[in-house]
Amino acid sequence: MARLQNAWMRRRSPGFTLIELMVVMSLIVVLASIGLTVYANSVHRAKEAVLKEDLYRMRDAIDQYYADKNRYPGSLDELVSEKYLRSVPVDPFTNSTDSWQTVMAEPEPGNAAASPGIYDVKSGSDQTGLDGTAYAEW
Repeated sequence: MARLQNAWMRRRSPGFTLIELMVVMSLIVVLASIGLTVYANSVHRAKEAVLKEDLYRMRDAIDQYYADKNRYPGSLDELVSEKYLRSVPVDPFTNSTDSWQTVMAEPEPGNAAASPGIYDVKSGSDQTGLDGTAYAEW
């Protein structure tokens, strides 16, 4: 009997059983889904970092413009034409340069004829960040 069993083991073709293949495929699917989730999350975090940097740069340019000219710019394009910015950045969530929401400054009490100008800029996206706040509030 032992000789028969040994002969059967030797004649058995090398390869994997269906169960072994299913286990390996299941592990590959689980690892791939974890990888895709991490990748999507990192892309989202990168877009948030770009948005924060763009907002910082535009607000800094507005402050520099005000310090130099003692008035706020009338538009974001004015910052570009006066060389405070190279170009109006693209909002990473709307993929547009025209979607920025501008906040106008309060009119000066002593000078009612002066145009108020842009005091602040915010994202035009209606999405919510990973921290739970809307991008339009950043």
